Amino acid sequence: MASNICTRLEIAIFMVGFVCANLVLAMCGNISEVFEYNWAPNHIISQGDQIELTLDNVSGCGFESKKKYLFGQASVQIKLIEGDSAGTVTAFYMASEGPVHDELDFEFLGNVSREPYLVQTNIYVNGTGNREQRHTLWFDPTLDFHTYSFFWNRHFIVFLVDGIPIRVFTNKEDKGARFPRQQAMSIRGSVWNADDWATQGGKVKTNWTNAPFVSTFRFFIINACELLPETDDIMAQCGKLGRFWWDKPAFVVLNRHRSHQLKWVRRKHLVYDYCKDKARFTELPRECIS
Repeated sequence: MASNICTRLEIAIFMVGFVCANLVLAMCGNISEVFEYNWAPNHIISQGDQIELTLDNVSGCGFESKKKYLFGQASVQIKLIEGDSAGTVTAFYMASEGPVHDELDFEFLGNVSREPYLVQTNIYVNGTGNREQRHTLWFDPTLDFHTYSFFWNRHFIVFLVDGIPIRVFTNKEDKGARFPRQQAMSIRGSVWNADDWATQGGKVKTNWTNAPFVSTFRFFIINACELLPETDDIMAQCGKLGRFWWDKPAFVVLNRHRSHQLKWVRRKHLVYDYCKDKARFTELPRECIS
């Protein structure tokens, strides 16, 4: 694989389970052409097609894409912090700007040695999050790289791990729920200390004698509508129905195979779902209504 970072046009058909039916190289360049280091750049090492993010007792670090996107698919391969990672969070996410921002999160919550990572997903709409789900994984994410992806269109958002859906957030605006579909988001990654909550609710703190903590990102694939700087009419540019491959009928719902995979993940690996947290809500959030 060439030592660079590529933005690719990738048609991943739901009906055949996210298998690429066509792959066209749209743009290929080095990391600095696609991303910028916006937080503690002295803690980031760029090596070919990889970005190493380091956390120590001085700082974490982060990066984001120079461009913003509305709808489509974004993926990255990540190898998480090895050994005792308690208190740390590695994040791969998409976010817009401002106090009423939209955001899609993968947050990998570290743990003590030989205890499993938890993957927390969350969704912010107009500045409001609190839509967490947490999963264990069916593999050790510190031993090798695995692929984490967002698929996003006007119908739903799908969080995928190695092509397997672990969460679907369906557009239920017809029930009064909010759905992120009007704010373009940049693609971001970070590593930071969150030992006030990340591991066993904050009971286990970061052991700084194990620092530095390193997570490695590589092979970014971005196949989404890019918001061009010369226009601020995002809906005219990216919201026209039927213009893009992700608007095709095959991407309205999961196919049967992927639905079965999602059910398997929920049965075997889901450990928390805000929609099932009866102690948290006096009234069920509208997006949780079937």
